[in-house]
Amino acid sequence: MPDTFTESSSQSIFGRLGDAIKGVLFGIVLIPVAIILLFWNEGRAVKTAASLKEGVAAVVGVTADAILPANEGKLIHVSGGATTADLVRDAAFGVSQNAIRLTRTVEMFQWQEQKKAETRKKLGGGTDTQTTYTYTQNWSDQPIRSSEFKQPEGHSNPTSMLGGTLVSAADHVTLGKFNLPPAIVGSMRGDQALPLSAADAENLPAELKAKVKCMGDSFYLGADPTAPAIGDQRVKFTVLKPATFSVLARQTGQTLDAYPTKAGRAIQRVESGEIPADAMFQHAKSENTWLAWGLRLGGTLLMALGIGLLLRPLATMADVLPLLGDLVGVGTSFVALVVAVMASAVVIAVAWFAVRPLLSVALVAAAIGAFVVAKRVAKKPPMAQA
Repeated sequence: MPDTFTESSSQSIFGRLGDAIKGVLFGIVLIPVAIILLFWNEGRAVKTAASLKEGVAAVVGVTADAILPANEGKLIHVSGGATTADLVRDAAFGVSQNAIRLTRTVEMFQWQEQKKAETRKKLGGGTDTQTTYTYTQNWSDQPIRSSEFKQPEGHSNPTSMLGGTLVSAADHVTLGKFNLPPAIVGSMRGDQALPLSAADAENLPAELKAKVKCMGDSFYLGADPTAPAIGDQRVKFTVLKPATFSVLARQTGQTLDAYPTKAGRAIQRVESGEIPADAMFQHAKSENTWLAWGLRLGGTLLMALGIGLLLRPLATMADVLPLLGDLVGVGTSFVALVVAVMASAVVIAVAWFAVRPLLSVALVAAAIGAFVVAKRVAKKPPMAQA
């Protein structure tokens, strides 16, 4: 059962106005940040799209079992089995595998604090706030500083863990005849949980053998895995085994690296399985589109937040009458969102004009032409009926 601690606090209308004015200063900073983000995103999206289009026209399909000098410096697509003869190790726990990558994750059972505040407005513009702090025990892969809890007494966590996350990658990974560099190996996905056995427990360093229990998929440091106590730790491993991968990259000697494009974005992509080049490019285009729209939405919301902070003092002053303050708050939020959408649209349009001036002019001309045609059609007298 989690335990809780509740405290009450009050704030006058003057204190709230002071906070609102501080928010105005923050809003003044957020708005240009949103504009910069939106402008940068359009340039990034256009350059990425143009680079991918350039890559589609330039890519050469090759097999992994031969390196042809004629493809030197070209963008190639190759699929094959990525393998290694290396052993990747975690010396601290004596675990080793013939794999492309070994990753160790350590979690500790700790107290966690959650905060929930409920604020009630008072006549005159002040507020009463009741804040509830809830303390639960959970696993976390990062040390949680209990000294920063609102009520640290009775919720003390250890200040350190046995170890943290460790990634051990093979030094020599090949895909057919090609040597794969760390940048490509690091982009490979498909890691799977590594089961642990009694033999793995025997390989533990002597100072850990008496402390560690093997629990199938983890090493457990603690008295009872079925009833974890604060400070207990569990260590898990994942491995990336040799498997089939597809790569888009530049052929450079016997290795592969990022292919520079005239549009300005380098192409280097890795996917699990035997994926055709056109499908890999389509995946990259979809990711670019989703990222572009996500950043547009994020930039617009960031701008709305900034504008909302500029208008916040109005709602705070109106809170002298709580109902009036609620209405003004809703109104200022609506205004902030509408203005942000309009301003973001203008920024995006300007950005498009900056990165694609000819297309922007063509779109504007088309819009003007459509307006003129529609206006003429509207003025044309109806045909006389027979």
